[in-house]
Amino acid sequence: MPSKRRNNGRSKHGRGHVKPLRCSNCSRCVPKDKAIKRFNVRNIVDASSQRDLKEASVYATYNLPKLYIKQVYCIACAIHARIVRKALLER
Repeated sequence: MPSKRRNNGRSKHGRGHVKPLRCSNCSRCVPKDKAIKRFNVRNIVDASSQRDLKEASVYATYNLPKLYIKQVYCIACAIHARIVRKALLER
């Protein structure tokens, strides 16, 4: 049977088994090498609230901490949330 992709949608070359991760959206078990991983860095508060906090703060140079989130998605959720697009067939 022909293969759809050269790597079969995974990156586990030479490894027999890979530990599963849970999708951040639907909690589906996904192999670690197949999951779509995104590292999200955001400010804890939005820009307007950050300005208000800076004006009310006693300290002159106080930087608010950032929020670091590693999100893991299954293929279905990543396509649905438009994190990745469907592979286009090249003719």
